[in-house]
Amino acid sequence: MSEIILDSQAFQNAVKKVAGDIFKDNKNISELAIVGVHNKGVCIAKRILSELAKLANVGEASINFGTLDITLYRDDLDDFGADMPVIKDTEIPFDISQKKIILVDDVLYTGRTVRASLDVLMDFGRPKSIQLAVLVDRGHRELPIEAGYAGIRRVIDGKVKVECKEIEGEDKVFVL
Repeated sequence: MSEIILDSQAFQNAVKKVAGDIFKDNKNISELAIVGVHNKGVCIAKRILSELAKLANVGEASINFGTLDITLYRDDLDDFGADMPVIKDTEIPFDISQKKIILVDDVLYTGRTVRASLDVLMDFGRPKSIQLAVLVDRGHRELPIEAGYAGIRRVIDGKVKVECKEIEGEDKVFVL
């Protein structure tokens, strides 16, 4: 049995909330770069980018955008054995120096994905700052990492599953 915590409309509202909060704190859009963590973080990051462009009344191409694959930076690679995850492209087509990076992921749980993401980003240079945006902050941190922006914050004990219409054909978040 699963519990839906965000249906399609609530999902869209959560993305708009995150984008609005980011815009409120970062009026100078030219300093920003949105970077999504594969897989679902990229889908959410693209939507945040679109909302930010609307709020700033600029074209989406005016805001730097990139993607990260953290596979080789994970601290649990030995746990996969022969079932290694597929490595995707990391694309940072801009100089991150002096940029305020908005790192986007779907769910913040232990903080280990964010830690690996920070390692990848720092291999590209030294940004002005890195801010974390997530769709769901579910608590239970193992590392001292906090999301500055979250669609929802709720302590959740089960496994959280995010589905995006770009991949699964429907937007929703549920607990297994």
